[in-house]
Amino acid sequence: MSVTSPASLFSPASRRIAVVADSDTRWKWGASVARELAPSHALDAVFLRGRSTPTERQLAEVGIVPDTRRVLSTSDLVDDEELAAVDVVVLAVSGGTVLALTHALGLAWEGRERRPVTVSGYVGVVYEKMVDGLMTRAGTDVVLANSAYDADRFARAFDSVGVDPASVVECALPFLGGEPHRPSRDRPFTLTFAVQPSVPKDREARLHLLGRAARHARRHPEREVLIKLRSLPGEQTTHVEADPYQLLVEELPEPAPANLKLVYGNMAEVLDRTDLLVTVSSTAALESMHRGIPTAILTDLGVREAHGNHYFLHSGCLASWDDLDAGALPRPLPEWAAAQGIGKTDPYAAARARLTHLRTAGPLPPMRPYYTPSSAGAYLGPLLERHGLDEKGRPLATPTTASGRTGRAVRRVAAHGARKLYRMGYQRVAPALRRWGAA
Repeated sequence: MSVTSPASLFSPASRRIAVVADSDTRWKWGASVARELAPSHALDAVFLRGRSTPTERQLAEVGIVPDTRRVLSTSDLVDDEELAAVDVVVLAVSGGTVLALTHALGLAWEGRERRPVTVSGYVGVVYEKMVDGLMTRAGTDVVLANSAYDADRFARAFDSVGVDPASVVECALPFLGGEPHRPSRDRPFTLTFAVQPSVPKDREARLHLLGRAARHARRHPEREVLIKLRSLPGEQTTHVEADPYQLLVEELPEPAPANLKLVYGNMAEVLDRTDLLVTVSSTAALESMHRGIPTAILTDLGVREAHGNHYFLHSGCLASWDDLDAGALPRPLPEWAAAQGIGKTDPYAAARARLTHLRTAGPLPPMRPYYTPSSAGAYLGPLLERHGLDEKGRPLATPTTASGRTGRAVRRVAAHGARKLYRMGYQRVAPALRRWGAA
């Protein structure tokens, strides 16, 4: 996956925007943001080596091809001159990794005549741990808020702790696009159930939702019911999926009907043929609403913070499978949709203006995270260590021989597990996909 690029590509004379991403979902968000912020810049991808480093299949599904691509560890970035030479760095990583990088890169880049503008934000709706995530993103030059609602609460939180609220810039989710929904007589009415890797987590709950989708397909043989899958079993994404729907479909009490199909692919392309989007709390709901597609937020398992569907309380789109069986086609209330950035024209204009101001107002100030060794050393120190860094932002020393042996043992176990997952995919998943996913 590693691609080396000529050093000349990273000269200050050429405009470049780099996306540092640690999973397929965050790459999709970061690359989409990069295209909105700087459409004329060359796009560099830096994938962090780890559990959820995107696979070739996942990258192809996202559909955004970078001009250069590398795979590095977090500590590798500290002295990386290619990253230091770009114009903008989008940190499409978890909040803890944003904090580690802001701390380390802030120290490494201090005193430079020129450094990149740093951008952070959120891949989807912020329905939990808002303060946790926001404080780890403080210190980046721009913190993107996906809605007016988010921008207001982010700015107030920053102001209350002495962080410049001007760093918060309102935009919208970058993948809100596509053609407006138009029902077609050339194909069956299509319901798409957008599944999530970890919502719900409980196996029985996931099996219940799948069973209700199959039941809906039986009740409406004139409809096509798609189960939009996120990843292959064993393939990692931002959240771990313990019970993939591809395997659960084999455990339904009755054989799945012919009009129930398992599908992969780019969400935007699946939405092109969708007439009703159903989900517990996936960000796909906002994509669907933006395009005018009826969208249902499932209540079968309750409206709960643990499931994230409480975020949609005032949307007017909460519905059960019973409601959908009876023909419900929920649509969001206009005032709620507007507050979420849905339907907004050129939502990244303010962010582009902020970047222009930062580039032209003189040398950028040093990056200063909210958490420092003096203010929160007991929190920051262990976090940095997990990312291979010390409190001075330097890479930790080379592991000892004993820890090296431990690492090799871990790799052997991981390789054994990967072989087992491959066999499971070959023997169980592939036949299931051929049976239920045939167009």
